Amino acid sequence: MATTKAKTVFYCTSCGNESPKWMGRCPACGEWNTMVEAPAEPKAAAAGGGRAGAPRSGRRPQQLREIDYSQEARLSLGMGEVDRILGGGMVPGSLVLIGGEPGIGKSTLSLQIPLMCKDLRTLYVTGEESARQVGMRAKRLGGDDSNCLVFCETLIGAVIEEAEAMRPDLMIVDSVQTMYTDTVESAPGSVSQIKEVAAALLRFAKESGVPVILIGHITKDGYIAGPKILEHIVDVVLQFEGENRGSYRILRSIKNRFGSTSELAVFEMTGTGLREVANPSEMLIPMHEQGLSGTAIAAMLDGTRPLLFEVQALVSSAVYGTAQRSATGFDARRLNMLLAVLEKRAGFHLSAKDVFLNMAGGLRVSDPAVDLAVICAVLSSNFDFAIPPDVCFAGEVGLSGEIRPVGQIERRVQEAARLGFKRIFVSSFAKVEVKPEGIRVVKVADVPALVKALFK
Repeated sequence: MATTKAKTVFYCTSCGNESPKWMGRCPACGEWNTMVEAPAEPKAAAAGGGRAGAPRSGRRPQQLREIDYSQEARLSLGMGEVDRILGGGMVPGSLVLIGGEPGIGKSTLSLQIPLMCKDLRTLYVTGEESARQVGMRAKRLGGDDSNCLVFCETLIGAVIEEAEAMRPDLMIVDSVQTMYTDTVESAPGSVSQIKEVAAALLRFAKESGVPVILIGHITKDGYIAGPKILEHIVDVVLQFEGENRGSYRILRSIKNRFGSTSELAVFEMTGTGLREVANPSEMLIPMHEQGLSGTAIAAMLDGTRPLLFEVQALVSSAVYGTAQRSATGFDARRLNMLLAVLEKRAGFHLSAKDVFLNMAGGLRVSDPAVDLAVICAVLSSNFDFAIPPDVCFAGEVGLSGEIRPVGQIERRVQEAARLGFKRIFVSSFAKVEVKPEGIRVVKVADVPALVKALFK
């Protein structure tokens, strides 16, 4: 008797689009080589015995003015930086996804939350480690473990059943790629499994009001593993960044339905877990002797937090004939644009010189206010002239060499004054109404005026 071959379909790992045959390019999102084969999901029977239009639930449409949208009390997670990046704490019934490279500290952060907040009754679901491993890490981290329950399970149905019976204040799942449902005939971590698991956890969170934190793996390209629909389902996406060899970690908000995005929190990895760095500027300002050329301090704004950090530049004669341009943590195309502005508008001949640029502390910078510090660091290295350590910069440089104002300049000036800086260079069009004591705001209109004021 011939065996019936199981029906398979192809899913796009980027957007989750389904196709009956393999294609090199997904027709929905346009990505190449993202189609993977997986068993077809069984079609559910129509509700109400197949009758068209039969109601599926007891819910009915509501008028918008009748909906109670008063602000709910948020849950504090016991870590001020995490609460701040979430917008003031976790919203009841929210679904938070934390992604990051292996060994970056995702599991440490997720376990440290219930240990530091003993008032929250937490269900910690682990699909990657045994209860003994979790207990050993908890002992190393310290804290109060009296209100944290560990559940080693990978079947999502059993996890939700236990959570419904327990009704915890917070549930943590480590990780979403290890969970599976028996209604889908595919391996854990596949596109269909991740979709079903995430949808089941979303239903549980919204119906019960229990906030859920998911830990997610990332691919070699730095994206969260699984279909892109996973990031659409969740309410908050946090990215854990940093070098495994370094001690500092950055938790960055990528998506937040309950707060602002582009926020970041800085942590230091120690022997007893992650330590919050309340003032990252003190970590990023110069840690060397005075009198070194090629450095400048930039006043950046990441989200709502002002940061002062060091921009490093090295300008030298081209050794291999063709000048090299290298930028770490900064857009290389923008560096080329700023060098062209220096040559065309200010008369500095840098086309035959190598230029290397580095953002101290491993930061990746996108704020245009860093332009002014980049130009000053390049000119400082070119002239071999050290910029005074009590000077910082905040301004965008245009193609005609003008210095343009940047947003929230007063917050940048206040942060610079708090850290002891005496002068800050800004655009002549910037409006600084509140000037803190101890710092002088120097306004310059273009690059030539900046050079005269700084290198005179």
